[in-house]
Order: sequence, then C-alpha cells, then structure tokens
Amino acid sequence: MPRFFVDRPLAAGTTLPLPDDVVRHVHVLRLQSGDSVTLFDGAGGEYAAELVEIGKRAAVARIDRHNDREAEPPYRVTLAQGVAGGDKMDWLIEKAVELGVAGVVPLTAERGVVRLAGDRALRRQAHWQALVRAACEQCGRNRIPEVAPPRDLDAWLGQLAPAVDGELRLLLSPRAEVSFASLPQTPPAAPITLLIGPEAGFSPGEEKSIVNTGFSTLTLGPRVLRTETAGIAVLAALAARWGGW
Repeated sequence: MPRFFVDRPLAAGTTLPLPDDVVRHVHVLRLQSGDSVTLFDGAGGEYAAELVEIGKRAAVARIDRHNDREAEPPYRVTLAQGVAGGDKMDWLIEKAVELGVAGVVPLTAERGVVRLAGDRALRRQAHWQALVRAACEQCGRNRIPEVAPPRDLDAWLGQLAPAVDGELRLLLSPRAEVSFASLPQTPPAAPITLLIGPEAGFSPGEEKSIVNTGFSTLTLGPRVLRTETAGIAVLAALAARWGGW
C-alpha cells in the first residue's frame, strides 16, 4: 500500500488536503479516488486513509484509524559521516535510514573532497532530509531521522556534551583498538555514535582529537572499506547483533 509522510499532525476521523509533494506522488502512481493509502506524520505510528478527491493539483484524504505499528530498532545510533563526494552521500544516507539509523551528522574534514558552507550547506541538508523522508516512506519507518546541518569536525567535537554512562562513541579506523566482537552482546540503552571519515579518512591530528573526546577506535577486520561501505556494514552488523532486523 502506498505510504506518504505528511508534515503536519494527523488524527483519525479527519479529512485533510494533502501537501503538494504527496499530490505529485499520487499522480505518478496513478492513484484514484477510493484507493487506500497509509499516512504518517513522524510522531509515531501510522494512519489508514482513503483518497476521497483527486484533482489536477490537489488531493484530499479521509483518515480512518491510527495503527501504532513501529519499525525502529531497540537502540539509537547516530551516524556522524565525513561528507563523501558525488552521489555517494545520497546513497549512504538512504541506506542508513533503511538500516535504522536515528540521525545523521554530515561532517567536513581536512582530507575531505567536499566543502559545504552557507547557502550551499543548507541546500544539501534540505536535499538529504528529503531523501530521509522518502526512504522512510519506502522502508516502513514512521519516525523521521534528522539530518543535522553540515559541520566542521572540530566544531562538532567541541560542542559534544560529555558522554553519559553506557554511551558508545565509536570511530572506524584501520588503526583500531576495539574489535567488533568486543562490543556488548545486548543493545545499550544509552546513545551510540558511529563516526566515519571521508574518502581519504581523518588525519592523525583529527583522530587524536576524536579519541580525546571519548571515542574508541573500532576495526572491522583486515580489509579497508570505502567510506560509503563502512557505515552500512556496521549498521547491518549491529542490527544482526542487537535485534534490529
């Protein structure tokens, strides 16, 4: 059944005009009046609805009932990712959402090939947030992960609060001190932050600053993974280890 995110509070027993982006999807899918759809607003659960009116530039849905179904994993991982070039970042964010990431922090670094600031950074953030919403529609999540504004690594590290008890801060590095097998067998209740460098990795000075901020370096084995592979591999492995599937 088609699923659409609506960026406004929803309630059973109401009728509402659908946003323009949803109307475009309705037309692309060639839906008709009387067709059933699922709507969600990011506040939890989803709503069974029926299209009651479809025009050239508008559509109206009647919301019938609320379903408290959720598809979130039993842990919260924030992916702090060095911005990758080309289409890699788009692909990475989309797949991370499908694998249950709770938030994404795009970071610029010394060796990064992408520089984002000002209006360009805001446009990329908006673009990535739209990708997140579309990925949630596709994969069945009813909670929308947030894409933070792109930040410089040092500035981001400087504003991190002290780690709380049980919090995991993990930096993927070929020069690691912690193996994946040493991670807890059960999901921690505290937040988890997974930090991955850009294509050329973090510089030694950056790694030192990261470790000084409470991160442990994590290895995935003898092979060096590309930046767009590493985060997806870890998120999939954590889902298998901690019951996120």
